[in-house]
Amino acid sequence: MKILITDKTENAVIQQLKDAGHEVTFNEMDPATLLKEISTYDGLMVRSRTKATAEIIAAGAKGNLKVIGRAGIGVDNIDLVTASKNNIKVVNAPTGTTESVAELAFGLMLATSRSIPQADHSMKQGLWEKKAFKGVELCGKTLGIIGIGRIGTELGKRALAFNMRVLAYDKYIQKSPHEKFSMVSLDTLLKESDYLSLHIPFVKEEGATIKASDFEKMKPGVIIVNCARGGVVDEQALLKHINAGKVQAAALDVYAAEPPTFKDLVSHPKVICTPHIGASTKEGQLRAGRICAEQMLLVLSGKVPEFWVNKKLMEGT
Repeated sequence: MKILITDKTENAVIQQLKDAGHEVTFNEMDPATLLKEISTYDGLMVRSRTKATAEIIAAGAKGNLKVIGRAGIGVDNIDLVTASKNNIKVVNAPTGTTESVAELAFGLMLATSRSIPQADHSMKQGLWEKKAFKGVELCGKTLGIIGIGRIGTELGKRALAFNMRVLAYDKYIQKSPHEKFSMVSLDTLLKESDYLSLHIPFVKEEGATIKASDFEKMKPGVIIVNCARGGVVDEQALLKHINAGKVQAAALDVYAAEPPTFKDLVSHPKVICTPHIGASTKEGQLRAGRICAEQMLLVLSGKVPEFWVNKKLMEGT
């Protein structure tokens, strides 16, 4: 069968698919070319650049398309409804970049606590502002994790190593994944946490998980980290409470619009920003690619994949 990969991936992943007996094409097609060519392929592998729109999926369904693989976690660039209606399975690699994202989130907690990027920038300007960067320790503080799935759990483990207290809230998980994590309500987590880290999807219909009114419940001097999805924190409210001093600092890897258009937030001296690089490690990308390939191969061989994203949608159609 023929598999098309439209976003950069590792040679080992391409070889993995070839070794399974498939014809593999790597081509970073633009949308118009992909729309024209997709019907000739049985499988499509993407990362985040390619948008598998309803139009593209429908065109693939008229031909041979059977599976779309996302070499990563988020599938907001794939039209799941259209794929499901056309009996096309969508698979992903939710375990591939767990450590990568957790490590970035923890790194940003340290960076905000000690103003590391700001101190580095100051030094590069030829300054010696030793008294300007008095930070805070993580040791003994409380970390509140919103979303205690794979990534949240790994972040919590790292926090325990720094002698932090770990609270967790999850809309879908009631039982703690670790004996030293305390599951609490969202209100309790907001009231007691010195650090907040989010690891949840963004649901457009529900809007921000951390809304404007939630900031009033937080401890003064809270530090907020978002390596999840843009939109889960109300960005306007975040800026307001940074300026008011309620929020000591924030670190963001994701934004409501990407690239971000809310320049006042991104350029704020108390906000550390990275360009959605949570999953961008050599190890994480290779794992994600391999897992995605495995899932696609299962579908193409007539087997049921473990990470079948649109299973409920397909079974309900």
